[in-house]
Amino acid sequence: MQGKLLRQNTTAYLFMLPWLVGLFLFTLWPMISSLYLSFTRFELLQPSEWVGLQNFKEIFTADERFWQSLKVTFHFVVLSVPLKLLAALLVAMMLNRNIRGIGLYRSLYYLPSLIGGSVAVSIMWRQIFGETGVVNVLLSMFGLQGPIWISNPDYAIYTLIALATWQFGSSMVIFLAGLKQIPEHLYEASAIDGAGKVQQFFRITLPMLSPVMFFNLVMQVIGGFMVFTQGFIVTKGGPMDATLFYAIYLYEKGFKYFQMGYASALAWILLVIIGIFTAILFKTSKKWVHYESGGDK
Repeated sequence: MQGKLLRQNTTAYLFMLPWLVGLFLFTLWPMISSLYLSFTRFELLQPSEWVGLQNFKEIFTADERFWQSLKVTFHFVVLSVPLKLLAALLVAMMLNRNIRGIGLYRSLYYLPSLIGGSVAVSIMWRQIFGETGVVNVLLSMFGLQGPIWISNPDYAIYTLIALATWQFGSSMVIFLAGLKQIPEHLYEASAIDGAGKVQQFFRITLPMLSPVMFFNLVMQVIGGFMVFTQGFIVTKGGPMDATLFYAIYLYEKGFKYFQMGYASALAWILLVIIGIFTAILFKTSKKWVHYESGGDK
């Protein structure tokens, strides 16, 4: 019996071996190396030098661009995540019906999420909000003179928030799946009791969708803190560091100035920040996320 169990376990571990190799070589080992480098002065072309907490001390006490990158990233997350989730929910509700060609409509709305993070789309977005871009051309039709959006520190961040909101497709698909799991008889019974569409939305749709909404919220917050491509391609972190996302600043320290130890410290600070916000969301979810069992988890 033990020999058979051992053979079964061996077979299972052999099937898991490629994943385990990838886990240790491409996830755990880089994380451990990064943690060690965060306590060193390592400039890539020179041997690393142990400096203890010096990198973290410098980051928190003498690095103004660190605080600017945090400010910009928080600003982006606070505005883009709710807007994206709101757009995703509204479109999902519009597409949650059986009409001819609905599959095509769903695919078209999902398409921006497939290509939205690409360099090509970021370049297109930069052209749209350029001095002679589509936005300013439309404004000129009404006699308005639009600014150079991506070159103006007052507006640049909002062009990236608009781009992030446009990429609502993945959240929309998840919301759509959640909407299809809501029993139709709940709406029928509420309609008999005289509930209108608005009441049904707040009394049935939102509570039943709360687990899906929670999942989308966590994923979008994590993704918002790690945003990089859009800011790097569209605005390059400028103007005047107005779109200096945390990931862009980390990239600059590591691959522009070759301060790998400093960049590793920044990476671990970001991990802690994301962990704290995720923990807060899980803690507060007990008050507003409702599961089918009728109790909060």
